[in-house]
Amino acid sequence: MRILVMGGTRFIGVYLTRLLVEQGHEVVLFNRGNKPSPVPQAKVIQGDRKDAAALKEKLSGESFDAVFDNNGRELSDTQPLIDLFDGKLQHFVYVSSAGVYLKSDEMPHLEGDAVDPKSRHKGKFATEDYLVAQNVPFTSVRPVYIYGPQNYNDVEAWFFDRIVRDRPMPIPGNGMALTQMGHVADLARAMAAVLGNKSAIGQIYNISGEKAVSFDGLARACCVAAGKDPADTELVHYEPKAFDFGKKKAFPMRVQHFFTSIEKAKAELNWKPQFDLISGLKDSFQNDFLASGRDKTEVDFSLDEQILGNS
Repeated sequence: MRILVMGGTRFIGVYLTRLLVEQGHEVVLFNRGNKPSPVPQAKVIQGDRKDAAALKEKLSGESFDAVFDNNGRELSDTQPLIDLFDGKLQHFVYVSSAGVYLKSDEMPHLEGDAVDPKSRHKGKFATEDYLVAQNVPFTSVRPVYIYGPQNYNDVEAWFFDRIVRDRPMPIPGNGMALTQMGHVADLARAMAAVLGNKSAIGQIYNISGEKAVSFDGLARACCVAAGKDPADTELVHYEPKAFDFGKKKAFPMRVQHFFTSIEKAKAELNWKPQFDLISGLKDSFQNDFLASGRDKTEVDFSLDEQILGNS
């Protein structure tokens, strides 16, 4: 297939681009050109997707069998692509988010669960609705927390920062809230598995790791991945509502139960995660956190000190 990848030079896009090229596809990346292509075989078209007119001008002479929209956050990001390639695509694969789900007393989240109209990810659900309404042959994937080398969001690195510096770790609540982590390589494999799968057309799939993990359990798993005895790291629990952090985040995850069922993807995509939590965290710690020298950089622990000083 000739495939357009929106982005392709950061995190998900890097893993996906490499995998698609390995599978023999012709891959074209559309991005601002701030970073080089992860593989020399992929052609790069430089442009800003936020400029709809320029996007259409740059891509008007191109034809593709499939599009992977990795970085569309709002409907306005994706609509120009649909206008341009309407009726010309075999598949449009959209990266949504499990963050669209409405908070529920019943877990895990299933693909048909209610969505939260006030979610900061509401633009992604609006895009999914639009793809349905326009009869686009689409598949949407909804990751939970993505982790792994090249992660530009402080998820696992938040834990590693404290572990390598032998600092106490402030954990909100009683530490028993359940969350879910999915390795970026497993996400890329699931996205690639969509291609050529007619049963995936019009479907939404939760993509993450096999198991949920408590906040305390994740902290301990990060210790193991970093080669430390979990007993040597102090976990300090606190009540988030007792503090005013302003717009800063004292913890990298939403303080609630937040995990999904991935059974639909496993059944219909012939896919399952290859990384368990410990092996995935070791991959991230060795091949990103240490490799980038982050263990030696200066870190702002002012919010930690605010918590620890009042605990």
